Amino acid sequence: AKRTGAKVFGPVPLPTRIERYTVLRSPHVDKKSREQFEIRTHKRLIDIVEPTAKTMDALNKINMPAGIEIKIKA
Repeated sequence: AKRTGAKVFGPVPLPTRIERYTVLRSPHVDKKSREQFEIRTHKRLIDIVEPTAKTMDALNKINMPAGIEIKIKA
């Protein structure tokens, strides 16, 4: 966005969402023995002020790796 002449504020780190799942390690005994798994979702906010058409075009053409999502809001 900086290459296209738009003003950029950020990235601003937003709170990390943590989902925890607790499962029994054993199928039928040892209720006290449990295992925990978690999924962490990190979010960042980048505010682009006065975007040009070239900026929006560049944002739509970005190739991201699997597991990374971009949402563009007006």
